[in-house]
Amino acid sequence: MRVVIVEDDALLREGLALLLRSEGFTVTAVAQTPAEFHAALVEQLPDIAVVDVRLPPTFRDEGLRAAVEARQRHPGLPVLVLSAHVEHSYAAELLSDGGGRVGYLLKERVGKVQKFIDAMHRVIGGGTVIDPEVIAQLFTRQKMGQSLGRLSKRELEVLALMAEGCDNGTIAAALFVTETSVSKHIRSIFAKLQLQQTDSGHRRVLAVLAYLQESAQDGA
Repeated sequence: MRVVIVEDDALLREGLALLLRSEGFTVTAVAQTPAEFHAALVEQLPDIAVVDVRLPPTFRDEGLRAAVEARQRHPGLPVLVLSAHVEHSYAAELLSDGGGRVGYLLKERVGKVQKFIDAMHRVIGGGTVIDPEVIAQLFTRQKMGQSLGRLSKRELEVLALMAEGCDNGTIAAALFVTETSVSKHIRSIFAKLQLQQTDSGHRRVLAVLAYLQESAQDGA
């Protein structure tokens, strides 16, 4: 699998490259700025891009904006965004474009090698991976009276695990409940959020994406 890494911190950039190579990936290019990133995409045609949220010149959300633009220029491009903190701007746009093949992880997850590599493969395979801490922090911003305020504590837990890409069996094991119970919670989540289930393979994260869209609107 061919990877382009976009990270301005030299230590983390080289560490990521070393880790990915040791796991069988081919790092075809490393970039430090959005401009270098877009050039590398054209030249290398990677299977996935790993992008830091904060890049020069302001070190705010340039990387996230570059990821959104890259997905517009190259539809279906798998992108895994890494951030030291939860950044809300542009997150909804990146995660809710309907194409899947996208992830948002906190950098601390890179230290958990197997989970990080699993996330890479899941994104390349067409899935959507959202760090549970991202979901937890976004939940704290949710105002009661909005749609997610209708969900029970257990439904929020199920939703967070859905966002990680877990199937019903994995969710059941994590929460020590039956798969039948998980299925009921998921049906309840969609009903309370008034989300129509489609034939899309990404419908299990639609509830999370709907939340992210609401959060973005709140912050506008």
